[in-house]
Amino acid sequence: MNLKVVGCVLDQKAVPLLAAMKGYVNDKVIPFHTPGHKMGKGMHQALAELVPPQTLALDLALMEELDDLHEPHGPVKAAQDLAADLYGADHSYFVVNGTTGGIYAMILTIAGPGDKIIVPRNAHRSIIGGIILSGAIPVFMQPEVDNELGLAMGVTPETVAGALEQHPEAKGVLVINPTYYGVATDLKKIVDIVHGYNIPVVVDEAHGPHLKFSDRLPIQALDAGADIVAQSTHKIIGAMTQCSLVHCREGRIRVPRLKAMLQLVQSTSPNYILLASLDVARMQMATAGQTLIERAVDLANQARQEINKIPGLYCFGQEKLGKPGVHSFDPTKVTVTVKGLGLKGAEAERILRHQYKIQVELSDVYNILFLITLGDSEREVAALVAALRDLAATHHGTRDFSDIHEIYLAGKYPQPPAQVISPREALFGNTCMVPFQDANGMICAEIVTFYPPGIPMLCPGERITQEIIDYCHVLQNAGLHISGPEDYLLKTIKVVD
Repeated sequence: MNLKVVGCVLDQKAVPLLAAMKGYVNDKVIPFHTPGHKMGKGMHQALAELVPPQTLALDLALMEELDDLHEPHGPVKAAQDLAADLYGADHSYFVVNGTTGGIYAMILTIAGPGDKIIVPRNAHRSIIGGIILSGAIPVFMQPEVDNELGLAMGVTPETVAGALEQHPEAKGVLVINPTYYGVATDLKKIVDIVHGYNIPVVVDEAHGPHLKFSDRLPIQALDAGADIVAQSTHKIIGAMTQCSLVHCREGRIRVPRLKAMLQLVQSTSPNYILLASLDVARMQMATAGQTLIERAVDLANQARQEINKIPGLYCFGQEKLGKPGVHSFDPTKVTVTVKGLGLKGAEAERILRHQYKIQVELSDVYNILFLITLGDSEREVAALVAALRDLAATHHGTRDFSDIHEIYLAGKYPQPPAQVISPREALFGNTCMVPFQDANGMICAEIVTFYPPGIPMLCPGERITQEIIDYCHVLQNAGLHISGPEDYLLKTIKVVD
């Protein structure tokens, strides 16, 4: 398919994939192909009465005129080229199994068995999964921590430089930017440092598909010079759930290998409605993105201002800039710290959901997080502020959190454990469960993370020390939430046998 060109610029108003799908349906084809419901005619009424017939008719299969996600030459390629043009990439690729699939592909592109890859210690489990699949060896960097919020911030350029000095043979550096809570590090400086070693910068930009469209947001990774980036197009902007984009620049990234890895981790039968939603979301951002995102920023700033007037609540913002690991900030991530009410975040989440019909994005020990997006208006933001105002007036817990503060402010964080074998070897090796208190010297075969601040104490392939065991017991006794191990009480732990 040839894209319509306006002057020397691609026509960003076009939706080539959606247009091809509508053309197929309008051609009144009699389908003798998958899916079995045959354009909705065989769909059970329980679902058919909820999904418009024209939507089910668009649930199509791979065929010549609709193109092949894995070897695109027609409308899929045209749609991906438009995405690359919009975001400033050399190549962009549609991903329909979430940013997790994109991160898997990125890691597999740059690292193989035994290769080192430098990553933040608070890496999302998809990053650990990609490292396991690749057989690579992670070199962990410690992110900065804000003890007031109980949150991990970004890794500093100095931390990245130190990791590269110790491991110059690494195949790449992966950075999370921005964090789930909207905190961005000095990515441009990090890129310059990493490129000094002539290796790629890989960015998990799951929470930043909108950064391109407002000067009041952190710089997007591609504009900072990153080599390969994964964005969750469904999280903040208008694509459907599971839809993401992977962007790359040629040079430090082998594009044929990236294509092969994307084929490896994605279905050979992608859902065309999901693919079309990526096409349309790109068009929406190209034609109205700045207006939509600027409005979301304004709404979020209004909400933040009103929430900070409520006794017992705190919503951090620009005042955190300049703190370690905080170079810039995305205000559309509205993090409300509720510990001033004596409530844990999970308690506040339950109250808001069941008493006020307000659903948060996530909660942790201290905080609840709200996302303000292009789908919100003054009405929703007013309802949120009103619910929080009433929550603060009518609900108070008994937790003062002083024990947690004392633990983290005491500065007794244990030495990082040694990586003895790769995470892949630990996962696929013979394993057994042992009492955690007796695990000193053994090799961990799972992840153990405490919240706050959400940084793993142990990862697969690392040697367990008595210092770590003792510190984990201190955190448990303080009532911190444990995530990752099979035994969530951490009475036992999985180790390499």
